[in-house]
Amino acid sequence: MKIMAFGLVHMIVFLMFSYTNTVAKEQNQQSKQTYIIHMDKANMPTSFTDHFQWYAASLKSVSDSADMLYTYNNVIHGFSTRLTAEEAESLGNQPGILDVLPEVRYELHTTRTPEFLGLDKNDEALYPTINEVSEVIIGVMDTGVWPELKSFDDTKLGPVPSGWKGECEVSKTFNSSSCNRKLIGARKFSKAYEAAYGAINEKTESNSPRDDDGHGTHTSTTAAGSAVAGANLLGYASGTARGMATNARVAVYKVCWSSGCFSSDIAAAIEMAIEDGVHVISMSIGGGVSPYSRDIVAIGAFKATAHGILVSCSAGNGGPTEQSLTNVAPWITTVGAGTLDRDFPVQVSLGNGKKYTGVSLYNGKELIDTLFPLVYAGNASNSVYGYLCMSDSLIPKKVAGKIVVCDRGLNSRVEKGVVVKDAGGIGMILANTDSYGEELVADAHLLPTAALGQTTADAVKAYISSDPKPTAIIGPADTKLGIQPSPVVAAFSSRGPNPLTPGILKPDLIAPGVNILAGWTGAVGPTGLSNDARHVTFNIISGTSMSCPHISGLAAFLKAAHQEWSPAAIKSALMTTAYTTYTNGETIEDVATGKPSTPFDFGAGHVNPLAALDPGLVYDATVDDYLGFLCAINYSSSDIKTITGRDFTCDKSYSLGDFNYPSFAVPLETASGKGGGAGVQNTVKYTRTLTNVGTPATYKVSVSSLDSSVKILVEPQSLTFSEQNEKKSYTVTFSASSKPSGTNSFAHLKWSDGKHVVGSPVAISWT
Repeated sequence: MKIMAFGLVHMIVFLMFSYTNTVAKEQNQQSKQTYIIHMDKANMPTSFTDHFQWYAASLKSVSDSADMLYTYNNVIHGFSTRLTAEEAESLGNQPGILDVLPEVRYELHTTRTPEFLGLDKNDEALYPTINEVSEVIIGVMDTGVWPELKSFDDTKLGPVPSGWKGECEVSKTFNSSSCNRKLIGARKFSKAYEAAYGAINEKTESNSPRDDDGHGTHTSTTAAGSAVAGANLLGYASGTARGMATNARVAVYKVCWSSGCFSSDIAAAIEMAIEDGVHVISMSIGGGVSPYSRDIVAIGAFKATAHGILVSCSAGNGGPTEQSLTNVAPWITTVGAGTLDRDFPVQVSLGNGKKYTGVSLYNGKELIDTLFPLVYAGNASNSVYGYLCMSDSLIPKKVAGKIVVCDRGLNSRVEKGVVVKDAGGIGMILANTDSYGEELVADAHLLPTAALGQTTADAVKAYISSDPKPTAIIGPADTKLGIQPSPVVAAFSSRGPNPLTPGILKPDLIAPGVNILAGWTGAVGPTGLSNDARHVTFNIISGTSMSCPHISGLAAFLKAAHQEWSPAAIKSALMTTAYTTYTNGETIEDVATGKPSTPFDFGAGHVNPLAALDPGLVYDATVDDYLGFLCAINYSSSDIKTITGRDFTCDKSYSLGDFNYPSFAVPLETASGKGGGAGVQNTVKYTRTLTNVGTPATYKVSVSSLDSSVKILVEPQSLTFSEQNEKKSYTVTFSASSKPSGTNSFAHLKWSDGKHVVGSPVAISWT
C-alpha cells in the first residue's frame, strides 16, 4: 500500500489531503451511497418504545432493502445507511429528522523532537509523575497500528486505568496478545468503506486494526510511544525515540483504509472513543471546509469536548496557499507544522565546480567518485509534463547512465526516483519550484538523490542550459543537528485566514512536522512503494499529520499534570505559552517565502511544553461558551441542535468578540470609496476572561504592534488575582482607519506577572 503523499503542488495537495470529497453520486438516480441520518431524539413518536425501533421504522418507510451500518448515541442520535438520492430526500422530509448528511471521504495529512521541545530537561516541580501520565489515554484515529514494535513496550507501566472500557478486537491478523498495558485497545471501523468499495481484500489489506500503511503507527508512537534506544532510519537520526507522553496509554481506532477515511466510520469511532473513556483524541485527517452543522468531525469533536476530551487535528497540507485550513472549529485544536533543528544534508557537485547542499535519506550504494552526465527531465521526455518525472514519461536513451533533474510536484517525491531508475537513470536531483521555495523534505529514496531548494535548483538548471555537456555527482548524506534558524514554518502547512469563521484565528499553533522519526509498519518499506522491499521499524516522514500527534501527546502530558483542567484550559495553556520569535528576537521564518511568518501561518506560535505546564492564566471555555459562539455566527436553533444535541435559543445579542478564545482575529470591512475608504474609522470591542491557575499575582498588560495606524486599548491595564481559579475580565478596543481589502495587520498582546507570560496573537484583516 502506498503512503499517502504530502509533497505535491499545493493545488493537488489541497485536493488530495485537504479537500472534502463527497462520495461520488452515480448518474443513475437509483445508485446508492452512504448517508448519516441525524434524528431529533427528543421528538421520537410515542408509538415507539425505544430509539432503535424508531430508526428502523423510519428507514423501512423509504427502503425495503436498506440496513443500518452504524447507530449513534454520542456523536449524534441516529444511524448511517445506504440509500438512493430519492430515498434520502424522502427520509429527510420526515418529522423528527434533523439532517441527512451524505458520506464524506477524508484523507490523511501526512528521536530529536523531545530534546528540541525541551522535554529532556528534568523539572520535577512541574512534571507529572509516571503514574499520573499513565492514567491518561490517547485515542488515535488513523490507519491502525503495528503492535509488535518496541514503541508499545509496557514494561514500566502498571495496570490499565480503571476508567478504561474499551477492548482489543481480535481477528486472524490481530491477536488478543497484540494489546498490552501500553496499547490498551484497538478497534477497526470499515462498514462505510466496504459499503462504498466492497469487501476488504485481505490479500492486500488487513481486515483488523493492524496497520498496513504506516501512517497510524507513526502518529500513535509520536504521541505516546515508549522510549526505544538506538532508534534510526537506515542509520539516520540515531538516538532514543519516544513519544511526547511516554507513559500515556494508547487506544487505536482504525478508520482509514487504502481508499480513504469515511465520515460514518469516523463518527462511529468517535462514538466508541467517548464510551471507551479516552482523554485525548488525535486525528491527522482532514476534509474540506463545510458549515459546522454539516461537518461530522466538527460535530463529533464537539460531543467529545463536552465529555471533557481534547480533540487535536491536523491543519492540512495545503500551504502556502492562503485560507487552505481544515478542521477549524473553535473546540478543535488545529495544528500546523514547523521544522526541527535536525537535517540530513547531501552535497551536489557540478562540473563547473559549484557545490550545493540538499537533503536525502538514501543509504544504498553510492555513486563512485566521478562526475556523471546530467540532464533535465523536461529535455528527456516527449510528455508535456516530462519535467515532473511522471510514470513512463522519460525516454530511456536520453537518461540512461545519467543523473536526472526532476521538478517537485504532482506525483510523490520517491515515485519520481523510481521513474528515473526504471528509465536507466543512476541518480536524481529533486528540484523545488516556487510552490515549495526553500523547504527541504528528506525521503528514503531508492537511488542516489538530493532534494534542493528553489534557489539552488534554479542554479543547477541554469548550468544545464549553459553547458553542452553538463555533469554532476551526488555525495553521501549525513545527520546534522543544530540547524538554524529553527523552527521555520513548513511550506506545506496550511494557512489562514480561517475560511469558515474569519473571527477565529487558525491554526491554533504549530509543532514539529518535518522529517519526524517514529514507529513504522512491518507491511511496507519506508517509501510505501510496492517495489520497496526494505523493512524498517522506524521511518522519517513529514506533514501536519506528524505535528498533530505532538500536540495530542503534549495535551495528555498537561492533562496528567492538571487533571481538573478542561480541554479549553489545556488548549489555552499550549497557545498562550507558545513562542513566535527566536532567541535573537527575530520572528519565526516562513520557509516558503524566506520572510517572517505571521499568525496566519503559525497561529499563537510554536509549542513550548515546559512553559505550558505552568501558564499562570488560561482562557477557559464551557459548552455554554460554544453555544454563544454558534449564536454569534448566526446559526439557527436547528443548526445548533444538529451540532450540540441541545435545544437552545439565541435569545439575546451575541458577539463573536466576546467568545473567550486565546487569540484575537479582527475582521474589518473595507469602507467604500477611493483607496478603500481611507480615513473612515472603524472601532470594535472584544471581551476576554482569564482564570488564574497559578499563585496569587498581579498581571500587567502590554501590546506590541508594528502598525501605528491601528490603536489597541486594553482596559484595565492590570489584573490582580488573590486565589486560584479566580476569574477576571478585560476588554480590548481596536480602532483603525479603513484600508484596502486584503490588507492585514498583526500585533501581540501579553499579560505578565514577571514570571509568567500569557500571550495572544492579534490578526486584523480588511475585507
